[in-house]
This record gives sequence, structure tokens and C-alpha cells, in this order.
Amino acid sequence: MSAAAPHAPDTGPTVRVLLADDQHLVRTGFRVILEVEDDIEVVGEAADGERAVSMTRATRPHVVLMDVEMPGMDGLEATRQIVAAGPGAPAVLILTTFDRDDYLFAALRAGASGFLLKNGTPEELIEAIRVLARGDGLLAPEITRRVISTFARPGDPTGTAHRGPDADAALAELTPREREVLMLLAAGSSNAEIAATIHLGEATVKTHVSRVLAKLGLRDRVQAVVFAYENGVVRPGG
Repeated sequence: MSAAAPHAPDTGPTVRVLLADDQHLVRTGFRVILEVEDDIEVVGEAADGERAVSMTRATRPHVVLMDVEMPGMDGLEATRQIVAAGPGAPAVLILTTFDRDDYLFAALRAGASGFLLKNGTPEELIEAIRVLARGDGLLAPEITRRVISTFARPGDPTGTAHRGPDADAALAELTPREREVLMLLAAGSSNAEIAATIHLGEATVKTHVSRVLAKLGLRDRVQAVVFAYENGVVRPGG
């Protein structure tokens, strides 16, 4: 049963965050960390995925902070339903552990926009929320390395599809510069790092990134990393 599309998130300087975790003490800890920030407002809490989906519709957050293992509907299915709402849907930030590749790649396929390790710092969490609220995706450096190393293994560990006609057609639409930007995105480079590498201004790089995502039909740079490796644009160690 598909979820109804949430209203577009409110715009403004305050980032609205929904907390989804089955442990009350964890949610309380996140709330304490976030609510001291002037530009972040916690608009609700959910103890399971079904509640996270319904509260997303009700509270219209910009970012959903999502746990994976929850009773009933888990965080992966909740992410799929939230992201499936399309334009105006909030970004989903998954908190993951370093030793669960299956969760990581399932969350990638579900459409999550960001990933952080659970042993990260409060400062990293706050910055990640702000990054996602600006419309950018985020992968912790450790997780980017895990993505790359997993794609380097024999077989298809992610269970995702290989290159097809649609991907070929989309890639053919990229200019040489846009393809170069895609390759740098796949390496986990920030806009500033891309700008330094190809000797362009950050504003110009941001425009190139936006065009790459639009032409490939991708939500954010996290999806661009996966797309590039799945479709042979770059290869681990290449």
C-alpha cells in the first residue's frame, strides 16, 4: 500500500527534523543535541516506520533522522515510502553501523540522502542535517570507502541492476565536463574539491552537479555515487 504524498516542506531558516527510532532514550538524546541549535526544530518523534511515514505527512519535516531496525515497518521500508512521495518529500538521514553492508545498500536503494555512523559526534550529526536541508546528499567518508570497496568485489553484492538502455541514453546526454564532474562525485569529492581539481568556481561546479543529477534523473549526489559505479562510469581502483 503506497503512502500518500506529504505536503511540500515549509521553507525558511529553521530546519524541521523528525526523529524515528524505537528507543526512547535515543530519541531524547537526539532532541537534546538538536534543540540547542537556533536553526533546527524537532517537530516530532516516531518509534516505528509506520508512525514515521504518517508523521512525515503530518509534520512536514525537511529531514527525517531514521533508524533502520524498528518494530513493525522498519526504517528501510519507511524510507522507501517517504521518498516515493516525490518532489517536496523530506530528505532521509540514515544512522548506520559500520558492519552492516546489507543495511547500507538497502538504504541506498530505498532513496536515503545521507548516512552517518552511529559512533559519530553531535557536531557531525548537526552538520549532516544542515547539508541535507540544503538539498545536498551526504556520505560519511568511511561509508564512501565502504561503497567503493563493495563494488570492487566479485559479483553483484548490492543486488542492484547493471547498466541498461536507459542508463546509456542518460549518460549520452552528459557533456564531457559533466561526465568529469560525475566521476569526481563518485570519488566522494565535495564541490570545493571538484572546483580545485578542474579549476572552476564553486558556483559553476554547483551548476554542473545540478545538471548531472537532472540529466540522470537522480535525487542527489549519494545516488550519483551508486549510479556511477553500477554503470561503469568509474571502477574501483581505476
